[in-house]
Amino acid sequence: MYPPVDPVLFEIGPLALRWYGIFMATAIITGTWMAGTLLNRRGQDGERIWDLLFWMMIPAFIGARLYYVFIQSPRTADGFGAYVSNPLLIFQIWRGGIHIFGAFLFGSVAAWLYTRRFKLPFLTYLDAIALGLPLAQAIGRWGNFINQELYGPPTSLPWGLRIDPPHRIAPYNDLATYPESTRFHPLFLYESLWNFIGFAVILWVSRKFAPKLKEGDLFLLYLIWYPLGRFFIEFLRTDSWFFGGTPFNAVHIFCAIAVLTGVGALLKRHIFSSSPGIKS
Repeated sequence: MYPPVDPVLFEIGPLALRWYGIFMATAIITGTWMAGTLLNRRGQDGERIWDLLFWMMIPAFIGARLYYVFIQSPRTADGFGAYVSNPLLIFQIWRGGIHIFGAFLFGSVAAWLYTRRFKLPFLTYLDAIALGLPLAQAIGRWGNFINQELYGPPTSLPWGLRIDPPHRIAPYNDLATYPESTRFHPLFLYESLWNFIGFAVILWVSRKFAPKLKEGDLFLLYLIWYPLGRFFIEFLRTDSWFFGGTPFNAVHIFCAIAVLTGVGALLKRHIFSSSPGIKS
């Protein structure tokens, strides 16, 4: 696998249109549209999801960037110290460097405030987001491919990814040990495929088991699906810091908490509860 295009589509003076931004915009629009279709099926006004998008987008990007800067800073940026010495780097999101968990936190608060402000069913909107979000993530991950980021250790597998020397982190930037012919695990691809499958599963469940579902079930399913895959992908990350002497990092902890919470909540709702599902 090779990055097929230059990261910049075209430039006009100081302005540049980047493929990363195109993938992100496509992901947001597609995921939001899909979320709106679920709202329509639940008897809500699907067009309101676009209003919610504007409420969530800026807080979600801020949260995603701050999480990355303060917790997930890659070694290629010399860790957090690079942002201390040059704070303007914090605003340069086109260079890569946002983290989904920060977006979850800030975006969820914004969604709660929106639904509370307009007296809308919060759990229904969470279900809608849970349907659109994995599709958006699956599309957006291809921006990492263009930027030659989110790759794992060397591999001999046929789908290994070529990474140019300027985009490599230590120790893989040692060309004597890891020549340019070295291929790396395409973690962006693994996560994209996992999210595409997750989207298909959540869509299927939303239609097949609609009479049995309760408001918030799809969100809980997403809370299980995505962190479960991310938990295992994290073992292959090359740009994360890990707890000393272990193969685990902070993301593993967050993922485990999310999966256990989702499983426990679904069991409580459907095994230890007799309340009815969503009325059609």
